[in-house]
Amino acid sequence: MKAFTSATLFTAGVLLSTSPQLFAHGGTYRGPGDTVPPGGSGGGGGGNPVTPGNGNPGGPSGGNANTPGFGAPTGGNKGGSPTGGVTGQGGAAADLTDWSFWWEFNKDPYIQLKYSLDHQDVQTGSVDWYLGQGTTEQAVNSLRPSMADIQNRIVPALLRALKKETNNDIVTGCMMALAKIGQESDENGSSSFAKVMMDFLPDGNQEVSETAAIALGILGNSASIPVLTDLYLDAPAGRQHVGGGEVPIRTRAFAAYGLALCGNRSDNEQQKLAILDTLVQTLESESSSTRDIHVATVIAMGLIPLEKLGVEATPTGEDESQGMRLTSRMAQIEYLEEFLQGPEHAFIRAHAPAAITRLLMGTKGEAFDIKREEVSRILIQIVKAERDKNAVLQSCVMALGQLGDTDPKGIDGDIRKTLMDVAANITDKQTRYFASIALAQAGGRIGSEDPEIGINETSSYLLSRMAKGNSEVRQWSAVSVGVLGHALRDRAPESLGIALRIATQDERTPRIGAFAVAAGILNDQNMASVLMDKLDRIQDDTARGYLCLSLGMLRAKDATDQIRRIIEESKYRPELLQQAAIALGLMGDDQLVASLIETMDKSNSLSSQAALSSALGFIGDRNSIEPLVSMLENTEMSKSARGFAAVALGIIADREPLPWNSKIAVNLNYTAATVTLNDTNGTGILNIL
Repeated sequence: MKAFTSATLFTAGVLLSTSPQLFAHGGTYRGPGDTVPPGGSGGGGGGNPVTPGNGNPGGPSGGNANTPGFGAPTGGNKGGSPTGGVTGQGGAAADLTDWSFWWEFNKDPYIQLKYSLDHQDVQTGSVDWYLGQGTTEQAVNSLRPSMADIQNRIVPALLRALKKETNNDIVTGCMMALAKIGQESDENGSSSFAKVMMDFLPDGNQEVSETAAIALGILGNSASIPVLTDLYLDAPAGRQHVGGGEVPIRTRAFAAYGLALCGNRSDNEQQKLAILDTLVQTLESESSSTRDIHVATVIAMGLIPLEKLGVEATPTGEDESQGMRLTSRMAQIEYLEEFLQGPEHAFIRAHAPAAITRLLMGTKGEAFDIKREEVSRILIQIVKAERDKNAVLQSCVMALGQLGDTDPKGIDGDIRKTLMDVAANITDKQTRYFASIALAQAGGRIGSEDPEIGINETSSYLLSRMAKGNSEVRQWSAVSVGVLGHALRDRAPESLGIALRIATQDERTPRIGAFAVAAGILNDQNMASVLMDKLDRIQDDTARGYLCLSLGMLRAKDATDQIRRIIEESKYRPELLQQAAIALGLMGDDQLVASLIETMDKSNSLSSQAALSSALGFIGDRNSIEPLVSMLENTEMSKSARGFAAVALGIIADREPLPWNSKIAVNLNYTAATVTLNDTNGTGILNIL
């Protein structure tokens, strides 16, 4: 079900536009506007045309990510983008240089929505979370659904719907929900859920078929790996799985991401090696114009870190032209390092830096310290030369933010200096803005020597840019200040909060959204009264949504009544309605669920019903289960609304603390997206709830 987005994705994946047409497949929740930036000029994909659905909260058809409201962020830069905007169905170009796009992709680890009420000490963006090994224990909050709630109420309702429903909204929503709930494998590594999903692979609707492929990956059972491999390779067995004929390009790309998720979850090194062999084979042998598959392959390689950390890479056979077998983490890194500097298309190479940094995270020892510096030098050289495509430069800059720390000298000092120079001087605007965020990330990572030097250099630079830059620079710098302060926590200079409060007080336009989000990221409790005052004065719905979200992140319970009034007044403004509900959910409002259910019962608006049902899912209160099950099974309601109910049930019962596609969305260069990764029409994996 593609709708709420980073994210993601989620988006990052618009839930709804203000028009009657809704998004498909669901989408990762990614804040006010719920936007997934369009897929850009990635192209290269395709496969069979997508069969339009009926509004599709759950499949890859329909919707327009550039429609104001539940579309591209409004109030963004109107001056155009050197990197190029992307034109959607409505003809309006989305400017990817707007700060809100970065936020929609990266917000999940900052918001920690699902676990925020009972896991206050979770380290956002930690290595364990990023590699998919975060906490999975049962939350202590008594309102969380119990295993009995999930197994006795949610799962049977989803399975009943899959047996008797044919509408793609409901089918895809139920499959994704079951995938997120998960199921223990039998002795053969399979599960009854996997068998249900496989039955939909040959479905004549492309949306349903490809959703089954990614659902198998999210489920993560080892028995699904051969199926996904056959689909990915367009092997004879894969063709049988889809009912004969070639496996569509879209399904192959979805299968690649599915393999990545299976490998990410697996603790079996041999399974990981087998998947990596398949990925390398495809990357080196696929000659057709399949950019979607190549991009998915590179991203997948960074999500399957081998436990063995050695340095060797051995040929698969005597003839090295057969390709290299990646038998260790170091070999993975070196392969991607070479790939980044190779002849492949820039859109594909642009995903190598993020894959490399993901593999480097958490590694220790002299060999990896040397490798980290080597990679950083290569990235710096590429950026300084400005001889590559903008997408590659942007990705290199973003990767430097993951590799640097506060050490005053050596490579870390060079990384900070490079990022400061890029943020001020490089030609491409998007690269400059990414450099600001990357500088904050590097400057917030404590090194081994005199960290105050790096902290002070970074904070002074960002505060200067926030004070003296143009409107766009000030917004990006404000968000960067929040990122820096969040990473530093108790070590954050007091000047960050003071400067941000002054800037927020002085802002009287919808651009205040950036400053509000920055305050939430920074967790500056002194900002609550300022944001509450602005909430009454600003009229723009998108900006007010960000203000509500920030107050929720700050746990500003004094704003509870104010935000409740917004919910009551926003019956036909789903974007603001949803974000206000999320804010109250973050605050732990014990009246919220009953209020939302009552509002949903009275609402005749599909967009409002979708926003409300998804908000109920994000909040995760077990009291939401019965009304959502009733909504799913009520044949008098629209099929799209029932599909959203299925998605919400999956969110409530999700076994992971963050949306499944956050692993892909965070630190992704979304300007280099293909249609199967992220798309204007909501058809990519980052548009799936």
